[in-house]
Amino acid sequence: MGRLDESAALLTLLSDRTFSWGSVADEVEDAGSALAVFERWGKVPAQGDLFASATTMTADPLASARQAICEWESEGIELVTLLEPNYPQQLLTVHQRPPFLLYRGRLDQHDATGVAIVGTRKATEQGMARARTLAAGLSRQGVTVVSGLATGIDTAAHTAALESGGRTVAVIGTGLRNSYPAVNRALQDRIGREHLVISQFWPDAPPTKTSFPMRNAVMSGYSAATVVIEAAWKSGARMQARLALEHGRPVFLHDSLMEHDWARDYVARGAVVVRTADDVLNQLAARLAIVDELVWS
Repeated sequence: MGRLDESAALLTLLSDRTFSWGSVADEVEDAGSALAVFERWGKVPAQGDLFASATTMTADPLASARQAICEWESEGIELVTLLEPNYPQQLLTVHQRPPFLLYRGRLDQHDATGVAIVGTRKATEQGMARARTLAAGLSRQGVTVVSGLATGIDTAAHTAALESGGRTVAVIGTGLRNSYPAVNRALQDRIGREHLVISQFWPDAPPTKTSFPMRNAVMSGYSAATVVIEAAWKSGARMQARLALEHGRPVFLHDSLMEHDWARDYVARGAVVVRTADDVLNQLAARLAIVDELVWS
């Protein structure tokens, strides 16, 4: 069986809500084949919302899945599963790795040495300026800037990377047919054309309270390190810093955050205080060399 059949089998397994995505991912990785798991578990009767956009539903769930994948590809939405060699290898090292990614743009192995820049949606002017300066400095050194396409710090980081001629990757908390916030639709489209937008959700998935924490886990796993520019205690950026520490990824906190108790606690747990892109690169130099060697070996 070919790649399309394997992908269709994986998505069909995931479409049955009686199976957790984590259990499906574990079984498929262990077997080395989604089709083998599909055949062992038996045909999956429930098609959930995975194939809602398919033009014609069929009694064969694999056929419906194949049709949906082809329709996604016809509109520029590509699929990669965790069994394929071009699946981002750095994501396979974290427990929250998604069984598949949907994306617009171009996957690049060098993104494994990228740095996530995150922070609050309600950013101050000083915070926005810090994000722009840091993103531009990393971009000029050839480091991919990863962020979540939210308003505030994320938007500043993506925009500065683009303006500096660098590569930027958006990890979003909705399906690729949606844009949240709507004001960033043009930015999302540009990043998808010129660089990469990735999602772990069905194409029509809306934003939810759970989708953004899931997005933060994937953003941490996709990046070599996370930098938090400006964030309150109750924020997705702080959550990503916690996840990155759990993933064994370096966490950097801008020194302006040191007025917060949570930031001082994270420093005690291993986070490093930084001010400039050079601070980040100096701390990351040895790690990035190892990651780059592993990616291209």
